[in-house]
Amino acid sequence: MHFPSDIAGNGCDHRDRDPTSASRGPGNVMSEASLTDGSPAADWLSALNPAQREAATHGAGDTRHRPLLIIAGAGTGKTKTLAHRVAVLLDRGVAPDSLMLLTFSRRAADEMKRRVGRLLANRPGAERATAALPWSGTFHGVGAQLLREYAGCIGIDPAFTIHDREDSADLINLVRHEQGLSARQRRFPQKATCLAIYSSVVNTGRALADVLQQSFPWCREWEAELRQLFLAYVEAKQGQQVLDYDDLLLYWARMLDAPALAAEFGERFSHVLVDEYQDTNRLQADILLALRPDGSGLTVVGDDAQSIYAFRGATVRNILDFASRFEPQAERIALERNYRSTAPILSAANAVIALSGEAFEKSLWTEREGGRLPALISVRDEADQAGCIVEQILVRREAGMRLKDQAVLFRASHHSARLEIELGRHNIPFVKYGGLRFLEAAHVKDVLAVLRWAQNLRDRVAGFRAIQLLAGIGPRTAATVLDNLASSPAGPCLLREQPVPAHTGDAWHGFVELVDACRGEDTPWPAAFDRLCDWYLPLLERLYPEPMMREADIRHLAALAATYPDGQRFLTELTLDPPEATSAEAGAGPIDEDFLVLSTIHSAKGQEWRAVTLLNAVDGCLPSDLATGSAADIEEERRLLYVAMTRARDELDLMLPQRFYVTHQATHGDRHVYAGRTRFIPNRLLRHFEQRSWPPLEQSVRSHADPRKIALDLAAGMRDMWR
Repeated sequence: MHFPSDIAGNGCDHRDRDPTSASRGPGNVMSEASLTDGSPAADWLSALNPAQREAATHGAGDTRHRPLLIIAGAGTGKTKTLAHRVAVLLDRGVAPDSLMLLTFSRRAADEMKRRVGRLLANRPGAERATAALPWSGTFHGVGAQLLREYAGCIGIDPAFTIHDREDSADLINLVRHEQGLSARQRRFPQKATCLAIYSSVVNTGRALADVLQQSFPWCREWEAELRQLFLAYVEAKQGQQVLDYDDLLLYWARMLDAPALAAEFGERFSHVLVDEYQDTNRLQADILLALRPDGSGLTVVGDDAQSIYAFRGATVRNILDFASRFEPQAERIALERNYRSTAPILSAANAVIALSGEAFEKSLWTEREGGRLPALISVRDEADQAGCIVEQILVRREAGMRLKDQAVLFRASHHSARLEIELGRHNIPFVKYGGLRFLEAAHVKDVLAVLRWAQNLRDRVAGFRAIQLLAGIGPRTAATVLDNLASSPAGPCLLREQPVPAHTGDAWHGFVELVDACRGEDTPWPAAFDRLCDWYLPLLERLYPEPMMREADIRHLAALAATYPDGQRFLTELTLDPPEATSAEAGAGPIDEDFLVLSTIHSAKGQEWRAVTLLNAVDGCLPSDLATGSAADIEEERRLLYVAMTRARDELDLMLPQRFYVTHQATHGDRHVYAGRTRFIPNRLLRHFEQRSWPPLEQSVRSHADPRKIALDLAAGMRDMWR
């Protein structure tokens, strides 16, 4: 894959544009007056508060469309505001195909389109306009869509396949072995670490040496070897016509380095709107600036106080520095009215985040007066923590609060282990978020590997997995077949003539027919995928335990495939936006139709519950002892606490275990360390919290005798021992 240095505009314009779009560009806008009294838009704009309305109608009457930064605090209705802004733009006459809407999940994009559709329901042609928002989706999804459209201009095969993280790690491991790095006498980084380093370099734009120094210091001695490995990894991807997650952004950014393409993109997309801007990385910010260099038509929405994804390469600097990137500076509008939490919870959260080193000035407020203060609950250890939480969950349930309206949050997934045991003992059903994804299940990866390989026979990782599904074929035969395919000329490959063991001949021929069907040569979609699933299901009993549970996943996958127009679209969407369900959740239904939610703080972002309990609000857990290496790391941990606190609507409890038992000691040993309250709630903030302990003092101290009736002089007895 290469990028021609002299990309011309002609031959690259594959757009199927609305012939009237030229007359409906950014210059054709409604005046501010037309959006107020007497206009059809006045009805749905009246549902917004003043700050939301100002953000939604920003730029009315302004042909330049000054860039806009919407600072949307937790629970302030940012999705509602952004949907109204999209609706206003479409109502003004902006062409749907010139509007790019970037979100951080496909579901968020779909929800945005539904909201816009409801707002414009009574407009002529509104249904066509909202349905024709072809450039709404995630950064990676829109990037993949653009790369396929412009593939001929940038030297890649439009039929490229996309590797998920696990496939990418497998490929980098294969290259690592071929380079002889796995046979070193000194420990070389494993595949996951190598991929993490590579991804960090790509997404942050930092030099390899800087990434190693700051984030992977134990790998610094391998800088030269890692550079060699990454070059070989890139060459392997290009030779196999595959892209990984990072490539979808990197190739998009490199496209915009070409002046002709940058100009074409600038003309094509008059408005770019970005949700959750605080979670973007440097590469994504560069893409936005290349799309709209002067910022015109650019709207970003986010909250610096909720920037918690630095481990993925995101940087809070993107939103903090956004306004100053333009001249004149971008307009800033803050949404500060919170519709979620009670005043005491909001006051405590504001106080915590106000101690940040650098942040936008904002103070969330609410009309939800009353309610109790957030509680700091001191318990002896993690066992008492679990007991206290179970007691409170059941008390709330008996008072009429469903389990689904309650959530227990934690910094790291293993923090909930003791609680999960206690919940099981008390027959309390729960769902935990932050675990294995659907696409990470081995049997699901098997089926998708066959489909991915059928569509791109040069995809070595997919082919290696797919071929070995056949009984009697191992790694050596699979590698031989793939080597033969790699050395053959492009075009139809003679799979039938590959040197497989004689006793697998019939099975191999059936497999080749299946691959041909999945390539779409004879069997239409989704019948081809149904055929693949029917072929695979009999293999489950040989390949894995509990085949019946796994069969349900395959049936679900087939039903999902039927909702896509073709296999390529199915693979792309499923890889970039995978579902959360796993086979561990299949089988018998939950004990109750109601269930408690357990979640990491990262997975809880964007959610809310009536009652929230935070585990281990102590130093060493929050902030994590692994995330205190720099001031920036500590500030992100503070934001994590803020995000956890602002998930609560009515009740908030922060648990403070006093002791943690040391690992690697005798069973039930008593060696322990004491933990202090998180540094993010210093003494001067305690007025925002209620402090109590569990169990209550009157329960923990029980006297079975009246001390007034006891007449023992123990002190005298102690002295008598030495006389």
